[in-house]
Amino acid sequence: MRIAVYAFDGVTMFHLAVPQMVFDEVTRQGLAEWNTVLFSDQAGHIRTTEGYQLGEVQGPEAGEAADVVVVPSWFDDGRPPSDVLRRVLQEAHRREVTILGLCLGAIPVADAGLLSGRRAVTHWQAFESLAVRHPDVSLDQSVLYIDHGDILTSAGTASALDACLHLVRGRLGADAANQVARSLVIAPHREGGQAQYIEHPVPPRSTDDPIARLLEWALGHLGEPLGIDRLAARSHMSRRTFIRAFRATTGTTPSVWIRARRLDAARRLLETTDLSVDQVAADCGFGNAVTLRQNFATAFSTTPTEYRRSFHTS
Repeated sequence: MRIAVYAFDGVTMFHLAVPQMVFDEVTRQGLAEWNTVLFSDQAGHIRTTEGYQLGEVQGPEAGEAADVVVVPSWFDDGRPPSDVLRRVLQEAHRREVTILGLCLGAIPVADAGLLSGRRAVTHWQAFESLAVRHPDVSLDQSVLYIDHGDILTSAGTASALDACLHLVRGRLGADAANQVARSLVIAPHREGGQAQYIEHPVPPRSTDDPIARLLEWALGHLGEPLGIDRLAARSHMSRRTFIRAFRATTGTTPSVWIRARRLDAARRLLETTDLSVDQVAADCGFGNAVTLRQNFATAFSTTPTEYRRSFHTS
């Protein structure tokens, strides 16, 4: 897969590096052949905000030939995109190429007319100006990224990692995304908004924290009823104190955290076993296949059966 990352004078090294690190790791791990290139309005070199000069930046033809086009950031002043970039984005969208507008990179994507009537997210500092500029775009501060299938936008800076891993997960499956995340020593999946309320995919390591101990225990009992009262009693807290402590630790509610972990477990079983959908539902605590299908479709816009067909490892 060919991935073209847009580079411009004044971009930070971090924003350029994130998609290259994540997507090139796919190739380094032998998971698939993904190749990233830098492109700009014209071939040559660009200078980053740190003062480094990067040569061998390709021209717009690289973006026009890519399977994925990434705008990793944008100018702090929010200037409109060049006619060249606007054309590359619009043509990529016409060709049904996936477009990523990471952090402030959502601005040129919106300016190209590709987010009209859609939800999107960008860095919180740009929310007000983007809302005024594009009132037809529904901005959502409660998420780290939003994926419409053809266009993906992400929140501030580090959430670009989450968005890029999400693309890996969508194309190659959860195991591949986890392998990339482990190699880069980053969380395989985070949930939350720009206030950085993060839903931990694994429990914190401190054994002195009762919520940390509860999370570890819950991961081993996902097939059982895990109502708030049972979880609070397990933590030796009142219901109200438990809910407050749980949110302080995870950034979300017990029901949302449990549902996300059950969905993670369901994906792993669908990828790595031949268990029936009914058995997967039971083992992961959904009770029955209907409830699993409903939750799966809401979270991943597909069915368990279709997901298995795409990502089963046998």
